[in-house]
Amino acid sequence: MAEAERIIGTPDTPGAAGAQPEQPDRSAGPEPERSDRSAAPQGASDEVAGADGESSVSGAPEASGEAAAAPRGRRRIAVLFTVAALAYALDLISKLIVVAKLEHHEPIEIIGDWLKFEAIRNAGAAFGFGEAFTIIFTVIAAAVIVVIARLARKLYSLPWAIALGLLLGGALGNLTDRIFRAPGVLEGAVVDFIAPKHFAVFNLADSAIVCGGILIVLLSFRGLDPDGTVHKN
Repeated sequence: MAEAERIIGTPDTPGAAGAQPEQPDRSAGPEPERSDRSAAPQGASDEVAGADGESSVSGAPEASGEAAAAPRGRRRIAVLFTVAALAYALDLISKLIVVAKLEHHEPIEIIGDWLKFEAIRNAGAAFGFGEAFTIIFTVIAAAVIVVIARLARKLYSLPWAIALGLLLGGALGNLTDRIFRAPGVLEGAVVDFIAPKHFAVFNLADSAIVCGGILIVLLSFRGLDPDGTVHKN
């Protein structure tokens, strides 16, 4: 009997003949896969990616906005000084011609009696007002130049750049006369030569100052600030 059992084997014996190897139980579902990524805390990579994405998305518009604002500001400042230089050059050249060709000569009629070129020396403000306050007007002109130069750092509006350029050029033109012409430094008389009928005699610097002032008043009424913002009262 023992010999027969050894040959045939029994079902309870693992090594018995005919016994099938034990199969794993697959009813519980597939074994979860393991990888190096699962070892990392959940959401860590997402947080890193999100931080990078946020910095790239939110930082890019801000950087591009600053980059766009800086050139725009430089262009407006360039317009201001270009207009000022043009106004100053025209005023200076016209005064040199008037002093050389017209002073101590008869007036030149441009439109009959309505408009003449007549060289005079004006110790006062624009259009001949306040001749007793020459030094005060000189100081005011210098203060205007300083204020415009400081305001230019925040200048983003093209109309304001033109207006301030006219003011700056006109102030520089008359200030040059105050400093370098007779009777002395800071007391020099301004050269005027444009003489309309029934009106005070003036020069191109006075015209630039008046035009710049009128433009500033119009821009203020429209609510446009020098930095380019528009507000409503």
